[in-house]
Amino acid sequence: MIQPSRPARRQVRCFRGLLVLGLLVGLTGCFAARPPDEVPPDEQFGHRFDGQGPEGRQTIAVTPADSGNVYFYYPALFDTVHVRPAPFDETTSPTNPQTPVELLIKGSFPDACSMLHEVSQERAGNIVSVVLAMRKPRGEVCAAVRRPYRFYLMLDGQYGPGSYTLKLNDFPVTFEIRRPEEETR
Repeated sequence: MIQPSRPARRQVRCFRGLLVLGLLVGLTGCFAARPPDEVPPDEQFGHRFDGQGPEGRQTIAVTPADSGNVYFYYPALFDTVHVRPAPFDETTSPTNPQTPVELLIKGSFPDACSMLHEVSQERAGNIVSVVLAMRKPRGEVCAAVRRPYRFYLMLDGQYGPGSYTLKLNDFPVTFEIRRPEEETR
């Protein structure tokens, strides 16, 4: 095997470094803040689809269980979570900005009988734990059909600038609330 000379190896390392730097600079434009009219609806605070959304997911809510039935309870199955902080407005205190945050949870029920049972949330500093449960009637024969859903959840309290961790059924999702002046950049 022929080894390249030292100057040639330096040139290759330099070229690799410049290539990586160029890729990083090029990608920063991909992650820059978008104007509100370019933000997809699923990422917009307060945006809702009533009924069925464009990708075929039915918007659902937590419904009370029928007291005449006995149920199995399971953690709800989900595919994606969109964390959607509200934009800061002119009433926001510049010294202590706070904003509400909502979640858009997308998932699928595994059969025709399962439904959303309950949701609970708890916050300890910058960690938010949300438990989303589903139920299925015991003894029911249910068609094995995948039923995609979307569920909107407003998190309790207000959130100031900083980094947070959401644990949805113990699955961690990090998100960041930016200061009002950072939102406009």
